[in-house]
Amino acid sequence: MSLQERLETLEEALEEYLEEDYADCAWELARGELTLTVPRDDLLGVMQLLRTNKNIAMEQCIDVCGVDYAAYGESEWITSGAANSGFGRGVERNEDRPEFDPANRFAVIYHLLSLTYNVRLRVKCFLDADYPVVDSMVGVWSAVNWFEREAFDLYGIMFKGHPDLRRILTDYGFIGHPFRKDFPLTGQVEMRYDPEQRRVVYEPVSIEPRVLTPRVIREDSRYEQGWKPAVAEEAE
Repeated sequence: MSLQERLETLEEALEEYLEEDYADCAWELARGELTLTVPRDDLLGVMQLLRTNKNIAMEQCIDVCGVDYAAYGESEWITSGAANSGFGRGVERNEDRPEFDPANRFAVIYHLLSLTYNVRLRVKCFLDADYPVVDSMVGVWSAVNWFEREAFDLYGIMFKGHPDLRRILTDYGFIGHPFRKDFPLTGQVEMRYDPEQRRVVYEPVSIEPRVLTPRVIREDSRYEQGWKPAVAEEAE
């Protein structure tokens, strides 16, 4: 059975088992991947169904990650492709980005795998900016324990029912969540080891924020019309 056929079979199973009890779920099959979007209140029930239903059998959760859509589609610069006039680039501000929706600022993405049917499923759950809390899936797949801690650490997403929800990558006294779009690139404080005090100390940030601007590169004569490379004269 081809990948497309396996995905279509999975899509039919989702329609059969989710349509009645979880009518607010939606899925899309595109680019060889199936994505299921689940409301926050239905997530735990849907995940248990995906795990235990013999016709779906998502035995493994490969990864869990967070997404912050606060600056989705926003680019400080729109850069046109480099033409044959050197490496100069024309840039302009991007004003046509999608409007930010605080009700769907964050999302938790689960990547599931069915070993029985050799097919993958992406599950997406949107969360609002004021209350980014969702049920923990540790009771469904124990492997998501550290994944959920990482999403909490980097995005500030809370997982209700997690047995040990604490930071996993940053320092215990770290301020903020570094993968959020509103987190400053320079950070909140600087950290260094002080040999005199023999401990790590925190200080105000000394790096000045700056806006990335395209470099101006001088014209290259090789791209001028009529230019030809010099040919060395043969020795007599």
